[in-house]
Amino acid sequence: MPESIADIAAAEDPVAAVLDAHDRGGLIALRTSGTTSRPRVVVRTTASWVDSFAHVSALAGIGASSRVCVPGPLSATMNLFAAVHARYEALPLVADPEQATHLHVTPAVLLALLRGGTDLRGCTVVVAGDRLQPALAAQARAGGARIAHYYGAAELSFVAWGGDEDDLRPFPDVTVDIRDGRVWARSPFLSRGYAGGAEGPFTVAADGFATVGDRGRLDEGVLTVTGRGAEAVVTGGATVLVDDVEEALRRVTGSEVVVVGVPHPRFGAVVAAVLAEPAALPVAQRASRSGLSAAQRPRLWFRLPCFPMTDAGKVDRAAVAELVASGRLAPVAATPEASTSPEDTPR
Repeated sequence: MPESIADIAAAEDPVAAVLDAHDRGGLIALRTSGTTSRPRVVVRTTASWVDSFAHVSALAGIGASSRVCVPGPLSATMNLFAAVHARYEALPLVADPEQATHLHVTPAVLLALLRGGTDLRGCTVVVAGDRLQPALAAQARAGGARIAHYYGAAELSFVAWGGDEDDLRPFPDVTVDIRDGRVWARSPFLSRGYAGGAEGPFTVAADGFATVGDRGRLDEGVLTVTGRGAEAVVTGGATVLVDDVEEALRRVTGSEVVVVGVPHPRFGAVVAAVLAEPAALPVAQRASRSGLSAAQRPRLWFRLPCFPMTDAGKVDRAAVAELVASGRLAPVAATPEASTSPEDTPR
């Protein structure tokens, strides 16, 4: 790593390393989580973070008396950003979510806290790192929490902010555009790209708009992000994007769904859906008959009461796929009206 770029992951105190680089006017190098691809090193100015602090404070209601909790690892950029923001504003970081006025978590961690009975009354929970379903946001609000949600990427920083995945509007000073079904953003918060000129999904157009390839749509100022679209199942010659199937099933069930491919001797693979909530299974199975194409329709269904998570607090899709492929999860029978066989997969 060149001396002019601070390798934050190598620092004993990553938060101090970011602030030190800011004082020196240097660049910082941050590693992506590698959720949808191999990890990369993203280079950015510290100003591309610091200049957004005032907006985040205003949107989340963070003030001089706030107490911030960031329970996730600082190797995740969303957590590091929150911790740097707190220290920059001289706000105390607390370890106990119940002692915090502001909590930064992923949707999976929020669900685990709610299931564990954590008292979040009066706390503003800022949720990022994955799409926040309206049902989960409503559950947290019913328990007395205030909920904020944002969409972004390590390469883009903030893109949109709202109350859940259906209520995202462009972040202040950010312009969002949809081009060929992909989300593009132009803002002062963009990164410089990847260290060493490495290839990756981050692309910058001549007009300053950038994308990481996430798909979405913009309707009357509301941004809906439908996924990266990089993962697919090829079944019977048809290519099925797992994001499309997951979004359709998540919207009818209001619960988490992970879609994977299961090897099949005739069709190469078949689409399989893994859900956590027992009540969501029959709903998803019935909806798949009317809301999905024949190729998209899951032929195998599984229930996993608790999804494994990565160190960054996101659902570990690779681990779920491995559980299915290894046979450690037994398929769940489909409801009669949703019953299909892998042999029904279209060619």
